[in-house]
Amino acid sequence: MQSSNNPVQAGSSSGGFTKPAIFTVTAILAGLVIEGLTSGSGITVPGWPANFYFLLVFSVAIAFVGLRFREKALVSWLGGIPVGLSLIIGLALLSLVGGVVPQDPAGPDSLASRLRLNGMFSSWPFAFVTLLFLFNLGLSFIWKAVPFRVANLQFMLFHGGFWIALSCGLLGSSDLQRLVIPLYEGQESSIAYEMPSEKPVHVPYSIYLKEFVINEYVPQLALYDPEGDKVIADKSRMLPEAKKGAKAEWPGIATVTVLDYLPSAAPDAKGNPVPALNRKGVSVVKVRVVEDGKSYDEWITDGGPDVKPRFIPVGKYFLVMKAGPPKAFRSDVMIKGIDGERRTELLEVNKPVDFRGWKLYQMGYDEKAGRWSTMSLVEAVHDPWLPAVYCGFFMIMAGNLLYFWKGVKKMEAA
Repeated sequence: MQSSNNPVQAGSSSGGFTKPAIFTVTAILAGLVIEGLTSGSGITVPGWPANFYFLLVFSVAIAFVGLRFREKALVSWLGGIPVGLSLIIGLALLSLVGGVVPQDPAGPDSLASRLRLNGMFSSWPFAFVTLLFLFNLGLSFIWKAVPFRVANLQFMLFHGGFWIALSCGLLGSSDLQRLVIPLYEGQESSIAYEMPSEKPVHVPYSIYLKEFVINEYVPQLALYDPEGDKVIADKSRMLPEAKKGAKAEWPGIATVTVLDYLPSAAPDAKGNPVPALNRKGVSVVKVRVVEDGKSYDEWITDGGPDVKPRFIPVGKYFLVMKAGPPKAFRSDVMIKGIDGERRTELLEVNKPVDFRGWKLYQMGYDEKAGRWSTMSLVEAVHDPWLPAVYCGFFMIMAGNLLYFWKGVKKMEAA
């Protein structure tokens, strides 16, 4: 049996959970007191390189205290399991508050604002508990790492990875850039904007928009009430898709059958719709309306920049066409680095493109212009600490795999 002067064993078995719980609550209350005295000013994480130097000094301090004073009762207690579990519970409760209380600006006199409850993850209570937990986790790692034993490798991978992922994720948040780059067809831009401040920022590359394309779903048909200026919800049953052969019946009003559908058409010299290029045309539907025993065929459209909308009077209502929602939109772009490197890419939703540490996402477009939009909104995200966070996650996964592998070996031996 191991002796009781082992700091890990001593920290995990002495004192129970009463003192660690009081310690955690005290840290939270101290943070709340600071927030109250400063009217909820919160804490600002320093940017590069100050955050890196802080993390370096913090790591060295943990290693020094853990190795130099590992036999001290206080240090053993701070690195023990009860303190670690209490701090984890404290972090979970603070995170719960951050998830329940809206993290939005509030009135300066409100309780949420004065105690920074509406900005929990940049508050003093969260910072205190997080730093204490990282100190606890770091001590337990040092005690297992020095002296090194292969038997402790799984513990070191899991706890070391957790420490790296948590510390780098929080301290690196100040260096995260999330920008919006507006692009226009036939133009090149290297200017992005911070949101929501709309502060212009020059990025170390430029993007040239060759073409922006939107694919829409098939349009819908509906009854419109001009007096109420709205679609009649109780009488208008919108066709899911105005495809050829689709039929809609409005009892006592009319029956409508779709005879033809042209996704992109333009009127010819006689006013009849003919197929046209996507940007030049509008969606057109030819319908047969049966009203009071009479039947007639007409074209209707929701219109576009060069074509007026066309609808059909049906009793006191109008039969109108509603454009289908966008199915997909993408940008054909050329990205150019400051050294002259050129890459042709296709930006699509949820399919980011990586370029020198930046992730470029298709974000949006000019919704008022719809399918005729020549503007594309690209989101640019730069997180220089992300590789370190990924490294921590991979270490955690490796530790878990090693844990399961040891379990299988024990079962085979048994």
